[in-house]
Amino acid sequence: MSAIIYKRAETAEELNQILNLQRINLPTEISNEEKQSEGFVTVHHDYDILKAMNDKCPHIIAKHSDKVIGYTLCMDRSFKNDIEVLKSMFGQIEKKIEKTISYIIMGQVCIDKAYRKQGIFRGLYQQMKLVLKSQFDLIITQVDKSNIRSLNAHYAIGFKILYSYRSNEHDWEILFWRLN
Repeated sequence: MSAIIYKRAETAEELNQILNLQRINLPTEISNEEKQSEGFVTVHHDYDILKAMNDKCPHIIAKHSDKVIGYTLCMDRSFKNDIEVLKSMFGQIEKKIEKTISYIIMGQVCIDKAYRKQGIFRGLYQQMKLVLKSQFDLIITQVDKSNIRSLNAHYAIGFKILYSYRSNEHDWEILFWRLN
């Protein structure tokens, strides 16, 4: 069996595989039981925005053979007005973070069901930290409070709560992880 490789997304094929993995893990595609036990992703990106984000700061992916089995999306703050559900998050961050602190948004993390509980979540974040620590002070992400699996996974690797708030009928935790 070949090893799992962590790298930055480079090709259209890798971006399309991210979109496919994302699509099958949206709340509309999984049962309520699976949402509770396995977690879910909130945002469905289109190819153009995913590519634009990748062009600015390439996403981190985990690959097994030629298959993308996990990803963390990198979102520069220049995209703050491009995804409706994230606009309120950026507003909250701008109130809480000093202007001198540089940060990257981890826009979404997802692991293929067949590869969960193998350390890939931690591996993706370790790779993200390795490649971005020279550019940014923090990684910031937002997690739906009902996504207990995702919250616990983020806390386990060292994320801390920056702010909790309610928007669009969802309760959110904005989390941060120091890179330096």
